[in-house]
Amino acid sequence: MRSSRLLEREAGRNLEVIWLLRGQRPGYRTIAKFRAENAVALRAANRDFVRLLGRLALLGGDLVAIDGAFFDGNASKSSVVTARRLGERLAALDRDIDAYAEALAASDASEAAEPAVGSVDPGAAMAALLARRAETAATLAQLEASGETQHCRTDADARLLSKSGQSLCGYNVQIAVDAAHKLIVASEVVNDGNDTGQLHALASAAKAVLAAETLRVVADVGYHNGETLRACEADGIEAFVAVPERARQLPAEGRFGLASFIYDAVEDIYRCPAGESLHPSPTRRLDATGKWRIRYTSRKARCRLCPMRASCLSPKRDRREVERWEHEDVIERHRARMAADIAAAVLRQRKALAEHPFGTLKCRAGYRHFLVRGFAKVRGEWGLMALCYNLTRVINIIGLPRFIAWIARLLVLAATILSPTRLCIPTTNLPKRQTAKKTPSGYPTRSTTSKPPQLRVLAQSRSASASTRRHHAPRPKHDVYSVT
Repeated sequence: MRSSRLLEREAGRNLEVIWLLRGQRPGYRTIAKFRAENAVALRAANRDFVRLLGRLALLGGDLVAIDGAFFDGNASKSSVVTARRLGERLAALDRDIDAYAEALAASDASEAAEPAVGSVDPGAAMAALLARRAETAATLAQLEASGETQHCRTDADARLLSKSGQSLCGYNVQIAVDAAHKLIVASEVVNDGNDTGQLHALASAAKAVLAAETLRVVADVGYHNGETLRACEADGIEAFVAVPERARQLPAEGRFGLASFIYDAVEDIYRCPAGESLHPSPTRRLDATGKWRIRYTSRKARCRLCPMRASCLSPKRDRREVERWEHEDVIERHRARMAADIAAAVLRQRKALAEHPFGTLKCRAGYRHFLVRGFAKVRGEWGLMALCYNLTRVINIIGLPRFIAWIARLLVLAATILSPTRLCIPTTNLPKRQTAKKTPSGYPTRSTTSKPPQLRVLAQSRSASASTRRHHAPRPKHDVYSVT
């Protein structure tokens, strides 16, 4: 249950919610503002809860599965404009303005009668067209200046995302799931249309939360990127990412592909299938992705007399060229790792680990879209979603009584660590009982007995636990989302 109006109704009729809120009945505006204005605190609460899970030994800290999913934003696809669409709209407005100007010129030249009462003012119509053109041109200029390819008028941070022939206006949610109990240990919300550059950032966040010296991560082929694999290797993260298939155009044409050429690291040359060498050129090329590539070329004289020329070169080429990334050794080590038997076993676990949280959140809890707009608020709402999932998952694993007892022990521990001054409960120079004082209405207040802070916290936790056992029957598991 996520609607602020439904939550307002539950705060007045649901006994569990009434107990949880201690009788308070916030309005729907208060609930909506709380979710929007406390985005940072919601993310921090989820992060602190994940760290506390380590004390329950629910985090393995050895293997993490990474995946991403698209979530609808609080904006429609029609609110997204791209540079191409703006250019087409600008051209259409220019055509309308030219046509309208020609029509006005023809009308002025003719000897038409006076316009009837209530007809459209030509000057106002032309001004409206010019205003629309100026607005479209300003939006196009702003888009080109920002370097973005699209702009959403409703939510400036939302993007038009497409996958498998389907598109939506929203965000790309990235999660890292621990293999021990499928708990979300790290997450992030981005607006990129693919997962290519997300591996290292998410793996590093998961490693920091788990406080692990080394970490194994597994991801699908969409995360395969040389730069992120190199960064993971430098940070002690062993990545198991599915290897994409190499270009199959040349093998389909009956010619040797890149896999047929063997690199010799000692001599820094490539060996072709005929045994000839391809030497590096002195110049390097910067490709579209920002990677420096080294070109290895063969000798024309060797290729001219080679018996395998027809299987290697096209009729218009006189020598063979092969390009290599300057850090290609990272890709080669990763390919060797993925060729081992352990890689196949790790990849088989990926779907069961990474797809489970998204399936639970979308299909069971109904969290398919965001209710707020902007990165800051959306990330805060996602923190609340992830906290709901982790909390429900922990209760299903260890049971509600054990979870409540664990929380009570944490409260006692916190009470013993914190100073009495910070708790605002003095423990010295206090009488055994406080004397009753009269209120302005003339009625005395209830006298209380002072207790040490740790005993008071323990008494409150035991009272809450006993009240839960007496007055509340077990609820279905899916109702936990309503409570949170």
